[in-house]
Amino acid sequence: TMGDNSTTGSIAPLQQFNVADIIVVVAYFALNVAVGIWSSCRVNRNTVSGYFLAGRSMAWWPIGASLFASSEGSGLFIGLAGTGAAGGIAVAGFEWNATYVLLALAWVFVPVYISSGIVTMPEYLQRRFGGARIRMYLSVLSLLLSVFTKISTDLYSGALFVQVCLGWNLYLSTVLMLGVTALYTIAGGLAAVIYTDALQTLIMVLGAVILAVRAFNHIGGYQNLEEAYLKAVPAKIIPNMTCHLPRADAMHLFRDPVSGDLPWPGMTFGLSVLATWYWCTDQVIVQRSLSAKNLSHAKAGSILASYLKMLPLGLIIMPGMISRVLYPDTVSCVDPDECLRACGSEVGCSNIAYPKLVVELMPSGLRGLMIAVMMAALMSSLTSVFNSSSTLFTMDIWRKLRRNAKERELLLVGRTVTVVLVAISVVWIPILQSSSGGQLYIYIQSVTSCLAPPITAVFVLAVFWRRANEQGAFWGLMLGLALGLARMGLEFAYPSPRCGLPDERPSVVKDVHYLHFAIVLCALTAPPIIQAPLTPSEPGAAPVKNLTWWTVPQQAKVEEPPAEALRDTTEAPFWARLCCINAVVLMCVNIFCYAYFA
Repeated sequence: TMGDNSTTGSIAPLQQFNVADIIVVVAYFALNVAVGIWSSCRVNRNTVSGYFLAGRSMAWWPIGASLFASSEGSGLFIGLAGTGAAGGIAVAGFEWNATYVLLALAWVFVPVYISSGIVTMPEYLQRRFGGARIRMYLSVLSLLLSVFTKISTDLYSGALFVQVCLGWNLYLSTVLMLGVTALYTIAGGLAAVIYTDALQTLIMVLGAVILAVRAFNHIGGYQNLEEAYLKAVPAKIIPNMTCHLPRADAMHLFRDPVSGDLPWPGMTFGLSVLATWYWCTDQVIVQRSLSAKNLSHAKAGSILASYLKMLPLGLIIMPGMISRVLYPDTVSCVDPDECLRACGSEVGCSNIAYPKLVVELMPSGLRGLMIAVMMAALMSSLTSVFNSSSTLFTMDIWRKLRRNAKERELLLVGRTVTVVLVAISVVWIPILQSSSGGQLYIYIQSVTSCLAPPITAVFVLAVFWRRANEQGAFWGLMLGLALGLARMGLEFAYPSPRCGLPDERPSVVKDVHYLHFAIVLCALTAPPIIQAPLTPSEPGAAPVKNLTWWTVPQQAKVEEPPAEALRDTTEAPFWARLCCINAVVLMCVNIFCYAYFA
């Protein structure tokens, strides 16, 4: 029956679920729905308007936990472990690089955002440059990025989990995931997501710790990892080829700048460009930092999140490598027929590394819990992406097109947009499966590196270059978009070849690594923004007050009216100093880890 199944994309389940697992899954979802109904009953519905600014009361620890949780969805568990299985520890650089950008967020960007008194990121650019077209463009781009990097990858990773655990067809699993998510959203509402997020993060980390300990025990501890990993070769290989062999530099963070799969200049500079977009200009992340009681809390939150971001190497990436050691035939398959049988994709099965470990190594009951948490993490991230995407579309795009739209029309448009986004994402899944050698994480990063660098350039110059103006910023963004889409089109038109096939991609895709492309794209977007202001119509000094790094008031007066208090960027000297000391300690820890694994 194996052969018959492989055509439909279903796979034989590894181990049947037992009663304990099913009880745990059902209990977990019942708890979530109960919390949802309870929170939506007791939530005061009149607080929506005050939601953003009244929120400036958060302490540092929920902010740090939330920053970490919102960046580690189920897609990342699957993606990081899969890339670890395929290429070793270098992918940890994506997590560790966040340290410096998170510090930049708290020390540089948040003071500017607070003093400018904004709520959303497109709003900051509109205040800084004037004009509405940049705001409109940013909204459209955010929609594109959420379809290509958030919704489709989350759906796919959740469905893959169901497929590996229950052996169902991938598309059946996807439809099931969507159905349950809709139920979850309707029953719980978004208030529920806020309450359940903390619970899920806790269980995810606990589950990941238990799984990592069991995985290391299976191979005899960390000291055996490198040796065992280098021997993890599938039984069925393609003759005269080396692609089934694990990378010799698997245990090195820094890889060769030309031949490396994650070259070190790209991982240092290109990655910083992408990370600046994600951590310093993305609505979801910045909103959490803006909700801090004061600047010291925002800084402490960043520091906590950075420490948490050091964990995935031991909790996700190395277990992914161990999964390859324990199940080389499925996780590191290279023969297309073998791969189709193992995970329904011809280009490789590294994505199933983490779910396979969960199913094989977790005791019954805990296995059900891990699967429930993956599903729940997936759903909470999906509901928030759906919500923010439909809001973006209705508020920033539809209302511009139809200025006198009634409330009922806006709600209808919002719901329709969600359905359309989901449909596009489902259609996109097969393309996603076959791109980037089937590595989910690499796919997410390569799409981001085509679309995000121009935004980074605009924000950084808006904050630091006083003379940047609307004209330059807009044309810089347009140039960046044209170049980015051209590259993205080429990447999808010429996916990386399967093992044993000649590489016929154009050299701009084959020889320019996507992280190097991010550096180039950011550099090409900057000149129009810098050049434009040198025209005679120079802006006066007035418009940039409170809107750039140089014009943030360093010390606020005591007798401020309440409206201005929200723009207050002062800190108590003791806490400010403590945050700075902690930041230095954090950087030392980070540099030590880099040096140790370099």
